[in-house]
Amino acid sequence: MNTLLTSLQSATLTISLNRPERANAFNFEMIVELRAALEQAATDSQVRCVVLTGVGASFCAGHDITEMLAAQGQNISYREHLEETYNPLILQIRRLEKPVIAAVNGSVAGAGLGVALACDIRIASETALFTVGFSGIGLVPDSAVSLLLPVLIGLGRATEFTFTNQPITAVQALEWGMLNQVVPEDNLVETVGKLATGLAAGPTGTYGLTKRLFNQNMLSNLEEALAFEGELQEVASKGTEHAEGVHAFLEKRKPSF
Repeated sequence: MNTLLTSLQSATLTISLNRPERANAFNFEMIVELRAALEQAATDSQVRCVVLTGVGASFCAGHDITEMLAAQGQNISYREHLEETYNPLILQIRRLEKPVIAAVNGSVAGAGLGVALACDIRIASETALFTVGFSGIGLVPDSAVSLLLPVLIGLGRATEFTFTNQPITAVQALEWGMLNQVVPEDNLVETVGKLATGLAAGPTGTYGLTKRLFNQNMLSNLEEALAFEGELQEVASKGTEHAEGVHAFLEKRKPSF
């Protein structure tokens, strides 16, 4: 099964994460396919807007825990993994000089949250839940969550929900500025489609230049933040808290840190 589904309609490329049996959790194959789809979108003149969403009841649950467990056994460097996967993915989204809309159709966590936050506009269904997730498995935020979440909702709230690992509801996320709109679940596709069609008919060249401005003036330290996340994630990944967090998750029990 393809890990992504894509469709082009009204100059809008819709990319759907397609691992519903794993809550659309990323694996290496999906990351590679998503990066390739975004690269093609950047150069394809027929694509004037991009929508990113998930198949089924989840947007994206972050990185597949089973791959993390395998990485522990193989002594894989988490820093190197981030440098090859999520760091360039986040930069791709921010540097894509066309509007990118996250249509958040359900739960989102971890690296999935970072991907959603990197998009230009976020519209979510009323049932969407946003969980930072990393601390639950003994890791620090990566995928630019350590930068983008405080920028959008403030340092205090970002710290609280990172430490407690409690989910942020769609209503809270809207009130705090993390979302642009919250709509009934049945209206999500229609609402996003109308916005995407309008943006695709607009001055996309100007949109691209505007994204450059926002990146420079609000996120000029994005690359540095991603690199520092990788350094600290490498430290966290070698700790006993991460090993316990992963095993507890797989065993469906509360971790004993």
